[in-house]
Order: sequence, then C-alpha cells, then structure tokens
Amino acid sequence: MTTAVRAPTDLLDEGYRRCARITRDNGTTYYWGTLLLPPERRRHVYAVYALCRLADDIVDAPDATKAGYADETAEELSAFRVEVGEVLDGAPTDNPVLAAIGDSFRRCEIPRENYDRFIGAMAQDLTTTTYETWDDLVGYMEGSAAVIGEMMLPVLRPLSSAAFEPARRLGFAFQLTNFLRDIGEDLDRGRVYVPQEDLRRFGADPWVRRVTPQWRELMRFEIGRNRELYAQADAGIPMLPASSARCVSTARELYARILALIEERDYDVFSGRARVASWKKATTSARVLTFGPARRRRVAS
Repeated sequence: MTTAVRAPTDLLDEGYRRCARITRDNGTTYYWGTLLLPPERRRHVYAVYALCRLADDIVDAPDATKAGYADETAEELSAFRVEVGEVLDGAPTDNPVLAAIGDSFRRCEIPRENYDRFIGAMAQDLTTTTYETWDDLVGYMEGSAAVIGEMMLPVLRPLSSAAFEPARRLGFAFQLTNFLRDIGEDLDRGRVYVPQEDLRRFGADPWVRRVTPQWRELMRFEIGRNRELYAQADAGIPMLPASSARCVSTARELYARILALIEERDYDVFSGRARVASWKKATTSARVLTFGPARRRRVAS
C-alpha cells in the first residue's frame, strides 16, 4: 500500500467520532460487539463499517435504481470510488471520515484490493436485481460480504492465518441474514436476493408479499443454510485474541438471533423488520464479557 499522508490528529479524532456515530446509528449489532474491543481497535471497526455504510447508502437510496436516477446514482458511486481510492493510495483529504478510513487501512494494513472488490459489488447492485442460483449469489457476496470479513480480520489480529476462511464465512452469514430480514425492503428497491432456483423449487413468490405454506418452506431452507454458515464461521472464534473473540461472538450471537425472530414472526418479512431488542443486545454483551464466547459445535463444510 502506498505510504499515506498522515492526517492532522484533530481531523482524525473527529473522523473516528463520526465513524462511531455512523456505526451506532446504523449497525447497532456491530456497535454492541465493538464495545468489547480495546478502544484503539474499536475505532478501526467503526471506520471499516462507515466505509461500507457510505457506499451502501448510495446504492440503496430510495430512487437509486429507478428510471431517471440510475445514471446519477452510478456517477455518485463512481465519484465516491475515486475519492476514497485516492485517500487509500495516500492522498490528503479534509474529509474527517475519509481521513479515518484511510488511517485505519494504513495502520491495520488492510489490502487495497479488498476495497476494490467491495465497491465493485456495490456497482453490481445498480445493474443486477436477481440471482439465478446460489452460486451466482455467492459470487456477488464475495465482494459485498466475504470481503468485509477479510477487511475486519486485520483489525481483530487473529492468532492464526487459519482464521481467514471462517472470517469470510461470517461475512456470508451476516449478509444472508440481512437478505432474509430485508426481503420486503429489497422488493421496494426492485431487488430479490433469494436465488430464483430456490423460489421455483418451493413454488414461492416474494412479490405476493404474503406468508404461504410454500413461503414457509422456502424460508426454513434458507435459514438452515444461513445457520450452517454461522456454524462454519464459529471455527475462527478460538483463533482470535480474547477481546476480539468476545466482540465477534457477541455480534454473531445477536445477528443469528434475527433468524429466530423471523421464525417467531411465522416467516413474515413483509410487514416489518425483525429486530433484536436493545436490552437483549446489552445482556448478551454483558454475558459474553463475563463468561466468554459460547462454545458451539462445528458443522462440516
């Protein structure tokens, strides 16, 4: 990575404060997990999250892909890609958030190609609205999800290089949970992330926006697939330092809880979003801090 121009301390401090607010306001599950990290590592998680959120907000804006707006969205994403890329390559900036992002990439030695893959996946959201097969969806998630696990791993300082693949699996698991939770919201954007082959297999149609027997069977299948990804990711938690393991275990447990909430709602992801209550996030964090990460059985990949 090109040697970066060191930003003034006051600019970086403000940037990291803003990144923390972005994480707290938009990714509360991540935020509760990060509270178990030492402050010097916590802020780098905030910076990576803020980077992903800023790009995501561009492609997920209400009219982002509608006729008359798609070209404007593509231009905005392209400008963002260039601006952030220049900072990652060492250019100075007076934008506090971008300064913090650049500082975190440099200090944690996060590979630049991680960013390139991520932003490429965000651009794909502007042109692709469905995925025919699970493999097709995984191809998209390589850049939108697995790569986030790769970016977070240097921040978490793994004890073994073998933590790499479990980190990617956790990225897949988190995003699939998002996809299942947000099916109704994604329909409003004209997108369906559930593989088309699965919809046909179970005879389910999300556009009906109604829970049917076919829909329940589809969701049971996807939730089972999601839980297998979480189980595969669990192998990496013992490969992390204690504070990082507590952080990841908390986020993992809270995110996986969303799947149980979807089940409790009888798989209704159309009339509202399954949310983990704030008290549950607080008590989970406190329990993991006190007793350590839960031990779970591995599922063979």
